Amino acid sequence: MRFENRRQAGRILAEKLQSLAGGPVVVLGLPRGGVPVAFEVARALGAPLDVIPVRKLGAPSFPEFALGAIASGGARVLHDVAIAQFGVRGEELERIETRERLELERREAAYRGGRPPLDLKGRTVVLVDDGLATGATMTAAARAVARRAPAKVIVAVPVGSAEACAALKSEADEVLCAEVPADFFSVGSFYAEFPQTSDDEVRSLLADVRLNQHSPNSRAAKAAPAVRSR
Repeated sequence: MRFENRRQAGRILAEKLQSLAGGPVVVLGLPRGGVPVAFEVARALGAPLDVIPVRKLGAPSFPEFALGAIASGGARVLHDVAIAQFGVRGEELERIETRERLELERREAAYRGGRPPLDLKGRTVVLVDDGLATGATMTAAARAVARRAPAKVIVAVPVGSAEACAALKSEADEVLCAEVPADFFSVGSFYAEFPQTSDDEVRSLLADVRLNQHSPNSRAAKAAPAVRSR
């Protein structure tokens, strides 16, 4: 399947998660590209939406290739084989991580605007991205979320490589890869439209969900207790 764009992919993904509607669910999008997908999932389930900031640790000569990843909350994933393959030494890896951590902190401040993260304790957490290639950033996100005592962690993406989807099964209670193509080249190749998601779009989508869920007619307002912030 080739998706029209991230929003359409999110609607398709949401259909596969409908059994969660009305339950104690929190949807977390991986910024930036995962947030438009997560927005549609959260809206369909009547669930709160938040971000779980993550950053790939890209190889110096090939930034798209992940040597590992970091996530908000201190989670860190390293691929030792990739690090050795690219000949990255400790000091160079430290410089890459320092740079990406600064960007991670900037994004967290920009997207939340001073609001604390949602409380995940005892909740089903759905982690959403626009796709899985190596799975490094999703692994970091899953490990960060596990530290916050959720009842269950579900990884959900519209498309992913067979290797990444299989590997994530050891990091989450459930993994939903809507499409697992035999030939996987890149996440973007499965979208007709795949532009960069901007900070402004992320902020707008988060605000939209908050506004709608404060409406007395929203599904979330009629459902069980609201998610507490901490």
